[in-house]
Amino acid sequence: MDSAIITGRNSVIEALKAGRSVTRIYITAGKDSQPLLRIRSMAREKGVPVEPVSADVMRRHARGTHHQDVVAFAAAVAFADLDEVLSEVQAKGDVPFLILLDGIEDVHNLGAVIRTAECAGAHAVLVPKRRSAPVNETVGKTSAGAVEYMPVVRIGNTASFLKKLKKQGFWVIGADMDGETDYFHSSLTGPLVLVIGSEGKGISRLVREIATALSGFPCSAV
Repeated sequence: MDSAIITGRNSVIEALKAGRSVTRIYITAGKDSQPLLRIRSMAREKGVPVEPVSADVMRRHARGTHHQDVVAFAAAVAFADLDEVLSEVQAKGDVPFLILLDGIEDVHNLGAVIRTAECAGAHAVLVPKRRSAPVNETVGKTSAGAVEYMPVVRIGNTASFLKKLKKQGFWVIGADMDGETDYFHSSLTGPLVLVIGSEGKGISRLVREIATALSGFPCSAV
């Protein structure tokens, strides 16, 4: 099984709450803030050993992240199966809302999108196997623990995948500053996949051609 580290108090708490497989937890010796005491209690209930370590050991295992005196060793985030996600959505009587990232390569941006997607009620975040940031400890921390609840689906070729979704009745909306309409005035009923492009180039040419529509997101800061 692939392994990962989780750093930061909130990220570790959310991983424990979500039932992620955690093998052990390091806490800086002498630190006993309320969040750390909560982590100790949760770990005890789940049978996860907690070890006090020196600040040097903590820094080494945290790999340069802002660890807040806690590091958990856990199973890597498991990618979800889209068919299973959609089956659950259908069983609940919901309308599918997916977010596909077309070339997001910065782990902080990926974490922020996962957090926003969870808050916005999206059912899954889709990431390509190529040209995409890895789902690592920085993503987990930046998402403030949302990666524990938001299904992340790894897909193959983006263009082929979007064509398949369109045939299944999905609207493919490309986020673009020069879109025909803005997000707040778009009719977004029905199954929807929102495509967000890369940090530098935005959505790709092929995605533009496949998209049902391009929609802008008004923002005062550019």
